Formats: sequence, structure tokens, C-alpha cells
Amino acid sequence: MRLGVHVSIAGGLLEAVARAKRLRCTTMQIFSRSPRGGRVLPLDPRIVQRFDQERRAAGIDPLAVHGPYILNLASPDTGLWTRFATLYAEEYRRATQLRAQYLVTHVGSHRGEGESAGIRRVAEAVSLALATRSDVIILLENTAGSGQGLGYQFEQLAQIRELVKGQERVGVCLDTAHLFAAGYAIHTADGLEQTLTAFDQVVGADQLKLIHLNDSKVPFQARVDRHWHIGEGQIGFEAFRRIVTHPRVRSLPLILETPKDTEAEDQRNLATVRRLAQSPDPENACHATN
Repeated sequence: MRLGVHVSIAGGLLEAVARAKRLRCTTMQIFSRSPRGGRVLPLDPRIVQRFDQERRAAGIDPLAVHGPYILNLASPDTGLWTRFATLYAEEYRRATQLRAQYLVTHVGSHRGEGESAGIRRVAEAVSLALATRSDVIILLENTAGSGQGLGYQFEQLAQIRELVKGQERVGVCLDTAHLFAAGYAIHTADGLEQTLTAFDQVVGADQLKLIHLNDSKVPFQARVDRHWHIGEGQIGFEAFRRIVTHPRVRSLPLILETPKDTEAEDQRNLATVRRLAQSPDPENACHATN
């Protein structure tokens, strides 16, 4: 099992990989810049080389870069869309410089223009980014379905991918909290199987490349994105035991994006997942983390 967390880049790339090593991560995710916008410094090739060498020497692989939150690739405003598409193409080049395997992408909101129009705009932005020659795979991330956001149904992710020029470099990242909030019943044994089967039928089993492993602070079908600590939210310990021991999931890199103010909270959530992956009894795994 490849297990890691979204690691802060505060202090720079080398401090990020040092954090991942302290947490015993075997995969990791980072932002290449501030996710909220602002001035962006170019990546220093010497630092990038050291980051890549230290990450690989520690066995931390794959590396995922998460796109900035400010981008809305489905925006109906032509001027804004052009700016977002340009920034997104730049982010794809930065992920390439970082020798990442994946660029995780929020597909955005259609802002009232309709899902079909939004899907076309996302596909166009992704196609423009893929004009850069690179081995980085873009991962479309599912959403909780709040507001006018896209990506809360597998069908939408499949439609975006089908419209992309260069779709062989486009896969999917599934977030467990988003699935649950959007109405995919992964908290039950039957629901987990039905969800994975539906994904295979609609998108394709080989397109699932990465899992964001998060519990949900909000109830099933709430259509709100609120991550919570593994096992302590509405999805629960038993469901996460089934998820992390499922043959389809165990073979994928798992990234935690659970709430944290300190590394200790990451350590606690990672320990929970490791124990759930080893224990057939969710109560034992729960008690072992206390």
C-alpha cells in the first residue's frame, strides 16, 4: 500500500520532502505554489533536482501536484477562462519540472451556464495544457456536488475525458469524502462494490490512478465538501477498513487530506489507516489509535 499525505511546502520543497520522510510516507502530494493565488516564483532547477533525488531515495512515489484552488476551468466568462486556462497550462509545466506523476485537477463550476457548456470548457483547458510534451498524467477529481460545481457524477468525468485531445494522459482521482457527500454509498459494503462497479462501467477501471482518503464531517448526500479525520466522521472506521483492504483500492496510492494544525494529526490519521489495513476488526484499529 502506497500511503501518504498532502504535505505543506512552507519552508520550501526540501522541507516538504523532509516532512514526508518524518511521517514515513510512501507517496505524497504538494502544491507547487500558493493554492489561493498571489505571486508565483519560478522553480529553482537545483532545488528541484535535490527534491526529486531525496524523494526517490526515500521511496516516496508517486508524487502528485494539486492544482491551485483559484482555477475555474469551467468558467463561462471568456476573459476569466482564458486566464485560468493559461495558469493551468503553467501549472502542468511546473508539475513536469517537479517530475511529478500526477496533476490533480478540480474541474470547476459552470456558474449557471449549464453542465454541458462547462464540461466543454474544462476539456478545452485540459487539452491546451496537454500541448506541453510531458509524461505527467492529469487527474480529474470528483466533487461533492455543491452549488454549480461539476464532477460529482462519474458520467461528467467520463464526458470531460472523452472530449480531451490527448486523453491517454488523463485519468481520475477519487476523493472518499466527496463520493460520500455526492451520494455514492461507500459507507456500506454493498455501496462500495456498487460504486467501484459503476466507475468501471462509466469511466473505466484503468483510469482510476489515485485515491484521496478522507472521512466526511457532513452526512451522506449532504453535497458539501467537509473533510474529517479517518474513522471519526460520518463514513466511519468499519467503512474505511473495507475501503483500504479492498483489492481495487490497496493497489492505488492513497493520499490523506485530513484536517491538521500539526504533524501529530497527520501521524494519527496515518496510524489509523495503517492499522485498519492490517486489522479485520475496526474496533481494535480504533482503540489502537487512542
